[in-house]
Amino acid sequence: MKTTDTTFEEQVLKSERPVLVDFWASWCPPCKMMQPLVDRLHDEYKDSADVLSLNIDQNPQAAAQFQISGVPTFVAFRDGKEVGRRTGALTENQLRQLIDGANEQKATA
Repeated sequence: MKTTDTTFEEQVLKSERPVLVDFWASWCPPCKMMQPLVDRLHDEYKDSADVLSLNIDQNPQAAAQFQISGVPTFVAFRDGKEVGRRTGALTENQLRQLIDGANEQKATA
């Protein structure tokens, strides 16, 4: 469920599955508000995609690499490439669209 600067490349960039990364911070109220939804989607998509969280204060390298300037920021990856991004508190449908969009990238690639 969590990724770090140390594990990011293996868990996200080298993953054979679509990955949604929640870039968040402990001091961010919208991030805390989104966490139960992120946890639920992690469980729901476990067979088709990975839903991971990265604390930007504890893991500044990945946040800088992907130019995360606001939190929460949700970035969808497919085959090591960014395929979608949204910043701010999102609805469940908006998060699902990011994950589903990353899943669909495989079908068209």
